[in-house]
Amino acid sequence: MDLRIREIDAREILDCRGNPTVQVDVILNDGTMGRADVPAGRSTGANEAKELRDGEKRYGGMGVRKAVANVKEIIQPEVKGMDASKQRELDAALIALDGTPDKSRLGANAILGVSLAAARAAANALHMPLYRYINVNAHVLPVPLLNLINGGKHASNDLEFQEFCIFPVGAETFSEAMEIAMAVYEELRMIIIEKYGKIAANVGDEGGFAPPIIKVREAMDNLVMAVERTPYANKIVYGLDCATTHLYNPETNKYTLEGNELTTDELLAFYKDLLKDYPIVSMEDPFSEDDVDGFVRATKELQIQIVGDDFLCTNPRLIKERVPLGASNALLLKVNQIGTLSEALDAAELAYRNSCGVMVSERSGETEDPIIADLVVGINAGQIKTGATIRGERTAKYNRLLQIEQELGSSAVYAGRNFKIPF
Repeated sequence: MDLRIREIDAREILDCRGNPTVQVDVILNDGTMGRADVPAGRSTGANEAKELRDGEKRYGGMGVRKAVANVKEIIQPEVKGMDASKQRELDAALIALDGTPDKSRLGANAILGVSLAAARAAANALHMPLYRYINVNAHVLPVPLLNLINGGKHASNDLEFQEFCIFPVGAETFSEAMEIAMAVYEELRMIIIEKYGKIAANVGDEGGFAPPIIKVREAMDNLVMAVERTPYANKIVYGLDCATTHLYNPETNKYTLEGNELTTDELLAFYKDLLKDYPIVSMEDPFSEDDVDGFVRATKELQIQIVGDDFLCTNPRLIKERVPLGASNALLLKVNQIGTLSEALDAAELAYRNSCGVMVSERSGETEDPIIADLVVGINAGQIKTGATIRGERTAKYNRLLQIEQELGSSAVYAGRNFKIPF
């Protein structure tokens, strides 16, 4: 078995929004191939690794031919002959070749495509599923965090919080969690049509509904009503992605929400009132990406899972700086925020060592590649956020998890109510 890299190919494909992205093939000396697609975010943090876009007229400047060329013409000659199973060595070579702190020279989209495709190639050559290649002890099936109402940058409504989600924590298995999710989804569809008309049942970037709602509480009330119309109300809790970096004005040091300008104190009071009325167990980015004090206070005072997305950016440096301060108690893990598989695994390990949960996440600009399903099981994370179930790029991840559940058989453990610390 020869796991050395013989060839790397790449091409421009389309993500779920119709924007170009990078797809990479890594071919080993024995002919085994691994392929990976690179997702893209619309709601991005300032500290994310930088994807490379062409900036030309085609596709409104969003083309990725430069990144594709970098894979073929710069990366391929450098890593050809390397052992694909030596992931850290490969990723270190990619990082050094780029030479910038944010991967902006070659593009994080070029680098990540090679990193993930190499892992897939090595796993395929060893006749192992990727989750098992990542971790021989992989056994936890995650609780799906289903984004059933979209707002913010993911929808064309005026709802400022980005995601209103359910956690089917009371399910016994991942399969049952998906049954519960679909039952709630269908009830919510009917409620939205009844209240706002058929056109309001259209969906946002991540497959959740995007009705003409402005108020956070109105969105929550609709979601709770849908849950209560099913027989599963005692098995479901709720989560929010507040995405407040996009609501923050650094000039006034205030957040604009529902027509009001709020200080950190006032926004925290808003959250406390929400928690009195709704069983919300998780909030993502409740304050701006640089509002460390806000995160510390939210983590301490709200006593729920506080997830760092833009705040931590899957970046080991930020995790080391911020988590020990008590600023968040969970990491949102997005591999394209950091740009290599090794660094993403480092981020997850750092989170675990600091008693943080890890929620593996898609991006709003997804493809049909289900790689994060293998990743979430591979690191036994216990939580996955990959949108609602109506769109193919979302169901690809759920269907892969259903396959993994069957493959693991009796050794599979559904994280359930222990989603933060599942083992």
